[in-house]
Amino acid sequence: MFSWLGTDDRRKKEPEVFQTVSDGLKKLYKTKLLPLEESYKFHEFHSPALEDADFDNKPMVLLVGQYSTGKTSFIRYLLEQDFPGMRIGPEPTTDSFIAVMHGDTEGVIPGNALVVDPKKPFRKLNAFGNAFLNRFVCAQLPNPVLESISVIDTPGILSGEKQRISRGYDFAAVLEWFAERVDRIILLFDAHKLDISDEFSEVIKALKNHEDKIRVVLNKADQIETQQLMRVYGALMWSLGKIVNTPEVIRVYIGSFWSHPLLIPDNRKLFEAEEQDLFKDIQSLPRNAALRKLNDLIKRARLAKVHAYIISALKKEMPSMFGKDNKKKELISSLGDIYKRIEREHQISPGDFPNLKKMQDQLQAQDLNKFQPIKPKLLEAVDDMLANDIAGLMVLVRQEETQRPNAVVKGGAFDGTLNGPFGHGYGEGAGEGIDEAEWVVARDKPAYDEIFYTLSPVNGKVTGANAKKEMVKSKLPNTVLGKIWKLADIDKDGMLDDEEFALANHLIKVKLEGHELPSDLPAHLLPPSKRKIPE
Repeated sequence: MFSWLGTDDRRKKEPEVFQTVSDGLKKLYKTKLLPLEESYKFHEFHSPALEDADFDNKPMVLLVGQYSTGKTSFIRYLLEQDFPGMRIGPEPTTDSFIAVMHGDTEGVIPGNALVVDPKKPFRKLNAFGNAFLNRFVCAQLPNPVLESISVIDTPGILSGEKQRISRGYDFAAVLEWFAERVDRIILLFDAHKLDISDEFSEVIKALKNHEDKIRVVLNKADQIETQQLMRVYGALMWSLGKIVNTPEVIRVYIGSFWSHPLLIPDNRKLFEAEEQDLFKDIQSLPRNAALRKLNDLIKRARLAKVHAYIISALKKEMPSMFGKDNKKKELISSLGDIYKRIEREHQISPGDFPNLKKMQDQLQAQDLNKFQPIKPKLLEAVDDMLANDIAGLMVLVRQEETQRPNAVVKGGAFDGTLNGPFGHGYGEGAGEGIDEAEWVVARDKPAYDEIFYTLSPVNGKVTGANAKKEMVKSKLPNTVLGKIWKLADIDKDGMLDDEEFALANHLIKVKLEGHELPSDLPAHLLPPSKRKIPE
């Protein structure tokens, strides 16, 4: 008689099946999370509703920094070409938010036209009004870098109350909106004139809860000597430690991201290594985009749940007839106690709660009587999404990643050092001697041979046990020496002849000099007697 109840229960527990991660996120958001957000006025308090374009758009990189820290030059450096609306100078030149995106033809789309385009993820910026939209444009151009990512250039952050007021819109709130939706936030600092203004400090605080997306670039580092650079780096880390409230040390990339000659080239190798690390981080964004969107949806769902508990708790406390105004004031002032009660009742982490002061300010303008009481079905739908559907999407994320192993940013500066002698580390470490006709190990082979013949070779080979006695003198750990042995024992007979022994010692030297070992032996390191003669 009641068999339909059982089937309905089963249907609830079975996670939905989706074709793509993007489609899955859209459907889960619209069917399970959006109803909860709308019921408890989430969009008025925290963040506008998400649209299809938010799930479909390419990964975005947000550049933030004080004026003249090289934000626009950084974009120019990545693209290796100018973009429409670009202005570079030591004075505050960029006074607008510029979304640099891919397009078949070069052109500029003004803000008001941009926020009505359903294919662009900017429709909800409409809420910031004309003062902002007049300072927001999209620069489109055909560039291979922009086929994989979009870049958001921001106005240079100034100091002082006057500039903050004269913007005419809430600058920190706009940045917070972007921070929620972008994949990477790059904070740029000028090594030559390092300071963090009040507004910049405020902006960094507005990026709270997005620390995982933040990377810091200490730009124009070629303009100062090594000793000064160390002091500037230390001062920056100390300043950031006071503003970015995380126990981990934030990652800072040191370099000079423009195409001019280095003024002081002493730290060239450091700049190259740092640039390579930053480029790898940016290049990984397309591959990790689906996972980032999934992560952001989970964060949003957790906040929406907590918000629903807060709103329903306030509604429950409100009187139905008299003394509403006094009760409202009392509830707002004791909001911290309500937080603690919800935390205890529902076992919620304190880190999931919205900012107390901000929430109190927002509640002043609300009619608490119009709030909704708790609706278990809406909360159950979100819990079901987090417990079951997200797990299914995680599997799909991994499948999509394996199907697109080469989904990296290409073109522009990203291709500049991939091949040829200007690739990072070319001709160094295990790459030394790559262009030479002579075997590079032969330079030191006489010294290695002297040691080899003290190890009692039999039929021209030393045993593993005898070779080990010599190799451990390097004090390298067994894991490293084991890898060196695998690379050097080319014929895999468990012994080393004089060439293999010389190669093993060469690789030990490479490691002791601070270079990484190759996973496979490069062709130029293969001993001459082991090389195949071309037919």
